[in-house]
Amino acid sequence: MDLYPLYNSLRIAAISAMIVFFAGIACAYYIAKLPRVLKGILDVLLTLPLVLPPTVVGYLLLLVLGPKRPIGSFFLENFDIRLTMRWWSAIFAVSVVVFPLMYRTARGAFERFDENLADAGRTLGLRNSYIFWRIRIPYCKQGIIAGAVLSFARALGEYGATSMIAGYTPGKTATISTAVYQLWRTGNDELALKWVLINIAISAVVLLCVNLLERPQRRKG
Repeated sequence: MDLYPLYNSLRIAAISAMIVFFAGIACAYYIAKLPRVLKGILDVLLTLPLVLPPTVVGYLLLLVLGPKRPIGSFFLENFDIRLTMRWWSAIFAVSVVVFPLMYRTARGAFERFDENLADAGRTLGLRNSYIFWRIRIPYCKQGIIAGAVLSFARALGEYGATSMIAGYTPGKTATISTAVYQLWRTGNDELALKWVLINIAISAVVLLCVNLLERPQRRKG
């Protein structure tokens, strides 16, 4: 049994989860400070990939990153780097698809933060950076970590956008999701079922971790 799809899925999910972790926190924090109308518009745009079909997200990415498209052709002509049909091409797709999940989770955690704590810190002369990293983040850490774990789980199972921008090449771009589809399409149901069970097992462990993170928060409530 070739374990490359598992290895590739894990590294794509890990890198994508790390990207959206920092991007989601930054966007959630700074957008919350914007005027209501502008905040509403950006919130819709950033959350849109959550409700769009993944294949639509993949198609839109191809319009930008394809070898004959603006960004794709620039990298291909100037750096000889093709942005599609590589294993790391899936990182673009997965990051866009799972970003709204991390963004909205982080935003919810920040909205539950007691701003009186930040105001008290400012009266004591604490800098905003200190308040953010030493007061706000620790206070919201359970929600933020839960969002990061859920983002990783969603990234691990992403198929639609990944298949369009990275394709399926055994030993090069294959992931668990694309391998399951290809194995089913070629009639190899036994191996496809094995990958399905592996995916279910990993997802179950991830969800268990989320439940364990939420339990202390419920007790506190």
